[in-house]
Amino acid sequence: MHTVALAATDGMLHFELSLAYEVFSSAPAGVTVPWYDVTVCGPGAVRVGRFRLEPDRGLDHLPRARTVIVPGWADVEADPPAELVDAVRAAHEAGARVASLCTGAFVLAAAGLLDGRRATTHWAHTRDLAARYPGVDVNPDVLYVDGGSVLTSAGKAAAMDLCLHLVRLDHGSSIANAVARRLVVPPHRDGGQAQFVTAPVPAPHDHPLAGLLPWVIERLDRPLTVEDMARQANMSARHLARRFRSVTGTTPLRWLLTQRIRRAQELLETTDDGVGAIAAATGMGTATTLRRHFGRTVGVPPDAYRRTFRSRTRPSTEARTEARTEA
Repeated sequence: MHTVALAATDGMLHFELSLAYEVFSSAPAGVTVPWYDVTVCGPGAVRVGRFRLEPDRGLDHLPRARTVIVPGWADVEADPPAELVDAVRAAHEAGARVASLCTGAFVLAAAGLLDGRRATTHWAHTRDLAARYPGVDVNPDVLYVDGGSVLTSAGKAAAMDLCLHLVRLDHGSSIANAVARRLVVPPHRDGGQAQFVTAPVPAPHDHPLAGLLPWVIERLDRPLTVEDMARQANMSARHLARRFRSVTGTTPLRWLLTQRIRRAQELLETTDDGVGAIAAATGMGTATTLRRHFGRTVGVPPDAYRRTFRSRTRPSTEARTEARTEA
């Protein structure tokens, strides 16, 4: 079972801690794969925001976890507790995947885990992080940064994006989407999207692109262009680009590519279709084009992705045969 340890000490932010617990503590309905074993670790009873919390285990348990989550750190001008910094460093040295949410990046930086790495944090504190830790390549414009064994997120909602990204890495796109549905949040925002969007986050049907986005999703198998989308939205291409930036934080073509890749992930997980057929179904045209974009975005080829996640999202042929026989 994949063990997840949530670090909790005085001075942590309760929102990010609670958010991570909600994502990793229970599987969504209908998901039968082995789920995470979540443990809250701290030095003893701690004050988290307005709440008093009794951790399950001490900080010395962090190195035993497979994934360690460091929630937001309230006072970025103060040094985080040495015992927390030491435990996070020891966990990373022991092979754990370490992720910070929001200003938890300051803890990772204090532990030396971000030296020479790209990282992010809440946009209001990116300058402070860069000034205090000049060895960190701070990117103020993204939702999260996946550095492999070390990951960092921007603030609040972006912390949810990173947690869902971790679920996607571990269990695939379909199960990550199921978690998002349970929590009633968007299933995927690419980590490279902008932290700050000029308009407030819109309601599902209360923004200028409310009619366009579902129209595009239903036509991912077609060779859509920006001009096609602009025509459907009754806008000029330039005006559409501005609207996309204000609503989604990214460009029309980047958003479209992300939707194509996510659809390809779902088909790889849930069907036996070949890569060429999936390329056609997602508007990629050819298997070569799909492999190029898929590898660049996901980090592995489509075939490797399928081998990794098919056994986690659906029973094997043998298992289905045995189930029918027993029935």
